[in-house]
Amino acid sequence: MPREAEPSLNERAFVVQALQKGLRVDGRAFDQFRKLELRFGDQYGVADVTLGKTRILVKVSAEVTTPYFDRPFDGIFTITTELSPMASPAFEVNRPTETEILLSRLLEKTVRRSNALDTESLCLIAGQKCWSIRVDLHVLSHDGNLIDGSCLAVVAALRHFRKPDTSIEGETLTVYTAAEREPVPLSWLHSPFCVTFSFYGEGEIALLDTTLLEEQLRESSCTISLNKHGEICQISKLGGAPVEAPSLIQCVGVALNKVRDFSSLLDQRLAEDFKRRDKGGLLAELSAENER
Repeated sequence: MPREAEPSLNERAFVVQALQKGLRVDGRAFDQFRKLELRFGDQYGVADVTLGKTRILVKVSAEVTTPYFDRPFDGIFTITTELSPMASPAFEVNRPTETEILLSRLLEKTVRRSNALDTESLCLIAGQKCWSIRVDLHVLSHDGNLIDGSCLAVVAALRHFRKPDTSIEGETLTVYTAAEREPVPLSWLHSPFCVTFSFYGEGEIALLDTTLLEEQLRESSCTISLNKHGEICQISKLGGAPVEAPSLIQCVGVALNKVRDFSSLLDQRLAEDFKRRDKGGLLAELSAENER
């Protein structure tokens, strides 16, 4: 299986010595993110997140299906990830790497298992029909910090998505097109985000939003998922150098501030997109006024 090119000894020594002197290669502060851009597509449920040279595209789709036998009152919500060779030579089609498996599990814990989406609202006819919400995540360019960027893209796409409106008479289900009825948003309970810390120097140095080079040189990492209210969804630290408890508590405080920034950015972009799409409603379309 292909692997990422390992940094040379000179690169390793240069980066480590710079961190010991309080410097990063790109000049950022230890707790500073790269330039973050969030854009929405023309269709509902399409989000494009750019974090430095890392770019992630997410698309949400919905279809009517049969609910699971053991969950007759719930809809279906799935998240699928794809890391193609276009993003990095280390990725292969249909051969998930450790990076892809870790990304899928963290998104599963952060978004789906935290009940951010109310799956009961997706039920149409108990035990017979429900909405199946599918999130497809594509990594277009990989330069580090896939977890934080992917989580933001998934949450943004889900909050931006609109599913077709429906009506039920007896056991007859009618699904309306966008021309017949305005699509409706998903029932969203809270917006969790991921913040990943990378540790160096036996856990004494912590970096946010690491590049691919910095990720290859880190001694350990810790991903904290929480919402703007400070409710922690999960904390994931998979091996590596140990981190003292006071340092971890400090990281939670830093993560909360970053999550609030993410939440404000997302609310602002959603408001801008809504304003862009709002043409004045049906009355404006039926107006006889011209542009003269």
